Amino acid sequence: MRPTTTRLALFATTLVALAPVAVAQEEAPQTTSLFEAFFVQRHADTGNIELLGTAIIWLLLALSAVCVGLIISIALETKREKILPDQTLKAARTALGKADYEGGLKAVSSDESFFARVLHAALTDAPSGFGSMIRGLDQTAEELTIKRLRKVEPLNVIGGVAPMVGLFGTVYGMILAFREIVAAGGTPNPVGLAAGIGTALTTTFWGLVVAIPALAGYALLRNKIDALTVEATREAEELINRFKPTTEAPTAEARAAEKTKVAKSA
Repeated sequence: MRPTTTRLALFATTLVALAPVAVAQEEAPQTTSLFEAFFVQRHADTGNIELLGTAIIWLLLALSAVCVGLIISIALETKREKILPDQTLKAARTALGKADYEGGLKAVSSDESFFARVLHAALTDAPSGFGSMIRGLDQTAEELTIKRLRKVEPLNVIGGVAPMVGLFGTVYGMILAFREIVAAGGTPNPVGLAAGIGTALTTTFWGLVVAIPALAGYALLRNKIDALTVEATREAEELINRFKPTTEAPTAEARAAEKTKVAKSA
């Protein structure tokens, strides 16, 4: 009997020693990776993916990708070579400085830059007079400038919408947190409460991450477009001013007075 009793005592002692370890392993909190903390939201009780909170985060990530693509694309189109290329400007100055109308028209006819298209529109209207040249220049410059500014406008829209999407996620996360408090009768599980607050803060974070670069890129690109298009328009106007008549044609009254004067002198 003694050996059996000794074995039972050793077995019971082993169970008592291992029980805290097993309980500690069962109660150990599940660690969340950095990826899940910022990109995936989960329910605290089940561990399943929280669909709406995760969808808001990935929607903001998609807006961020669109924003970066727009900034890069518009920045490449807003380079000085695309608006006021030095080579085209020098060629037009050389030709029009020699009163070579055909040479000036040829210098800008094969160029698709802002300056070339504005000057080409003005030179095309030259047979109709200087007034028509100025009107053609101004109209073309305005149309091309508005077209470029419209391409930048989506950045402004993204910059305004992204914080609202983030705020929607913030409100949703706080609803989850308060629902946890109500479900627990005023004494919620800290883990469940933290899950809702985490959703609120994460969506707010991504909303700001999207909005700040979008608004900054919009302001910088818009200012650059304004500066370069105004400079290109002024350069074109200076070249067109060489076609401005130096003297005005005499009116009918002036011609009649001149004829009377000549008759009296005769």
